[in-house]
Amino acid sequence: MMAESTPSKSSLFHRLAPGILIAATGVGAGDLITASLAGSAVGVGIAWAAVAGGVFKWTMNEGLARWQLATGTTLLEGWNDRLGATVRWVFFCYLMVWSLFTGAALISACGIAGAGIYDFGLEPSQAKLIWGVFHSLVGLALVWIGGFALFEKLMSVCIAVMFCAVMVTAISIKPDWSAIGSALLNPTFGNANETKESIKHVLGVLGGVGGSVTLLSYGYWIRETNRKGIEGVRACRLDLAVGYGMTSLFGVAMLVIGSRLEVTKSGEDIVIQLAAQLEGVMGAAGTWLFLIGFWGAVFSSLLGVWQSIPYLFADFMLIRSGASADERRKIDYTKTKPYRIFLVALAIVPMVMINHSLRDVQIYYAVLAALFMPFLAATLLIMNNRTAWVGRKYRNGLLTNAILIITLLFFGYVGYLKFIEFLA
Repeated sequence: MMAESTPSKSSLFHRLAPGILIAATGVGAGDLITASLAGSAVGVGIAWAAVAGGVFKWTMNEGLARWQLATGTTLLEGWNDRLGATVRWVFFCYLMVWSLFTGAALISACGIAGAGIYDFGLEPSQAKLIWGVFHSLVGLALVWIGGFALFEKLMSVCIAVMFCAVMVTAISIKPDWSAIGSALLNPTFGNANETKESIKHVLGVLGGVGGSVTLLSYGYWIRETNRKGIEGVRACRLDLAVGYGMTSLFGVAMLVIGSRLEVTKSGEDIVIQLAAQLEGVMGAAGTWLFLIGFWGAVFSSLLGVWQSIPYLFADFMLIRSGASADERRKIDYTKTKPYRIFLVALAIVPMVMINHSLRDVQIYYAVLAALFMPFLAATLLIMNNRTAWVGRKYRNGLLTNAILIITLLFFGYVGYLKFIEFLA
């Protein structure tokens, strides 16, 4: 059964955990690389894009939470009940493909992070393989054995390592604080010579904040903390603001780091190049701080995906079995057979792609992520504006609708660009 007890008021992290977890889970290797490249090419002039991206993701996650707290059903259940089984099956097929490429990207990224810290004296590809498999299996074991409570504790450590290492690195290289402040208050497309190139980097930073399909995990995590009603909505708004605020700061910090370096390589080589260049700026401490921060980011993302995405598969299978919403609310999904089967598959099957370049896998992942976001924004516009479905207190406001429409158009455009890039 889901947790029934109310978390202690003295545990600040526990109260803010779902929002911080969902934001950290969405920070992957691709987001770090994208922000670093943007900082190197454009500078800190697009720092506003990291903040705007956080606002987009906050709005969608808040809408998801509001739906669940108004109806008592997850968004996946809502899609099935209100939009029909066809939507559920389309999403199920999408989830299978997304899980394969996301799992491969995370295993590969953890392999790169591990090999950067210690390579066993082996070739980079061999060290990457060993570390990638190791991280995936350790993540599987920790999620299987520990449940949500252990997951929450482990993530708090990884997030602290990630955030502190990257922020200390960004501060230590002595950025131009006035330029950052100007970028936040006076949005521009940066200082690149070509406007088209600048727009590409802005879109990358905007879209890279806070994940895609992983947003759906938030609904299951707030069930674990037993949130209910309008009070629960207020708690969600606060923890999401903290989580996406941290993620936006993280994005700005990566722009700052990239702006002080010259990035000429692509894929996994970027990570090693950034670490090596930071040694020239900060000494050996700079290299290690960046590598440790990178490891914290990618391993926390892997742990978050391994723990959360099986919820979606388990929910799908329970809906398909005919279990009622009340019955599903009483089940501890993490102990069900579908959850554990999918957890094992997620940790093992993507290993077949570990020798593919991170850049190629990341392109596939980026295309899939960009296609999901307009779908999510559209369904929140449809479902959360129906008073008969959510009640007047839980309906979208005018500002929320405006942001969701902008999000729909923005991610629809990004999805189109990514699809064209993929075909090319």
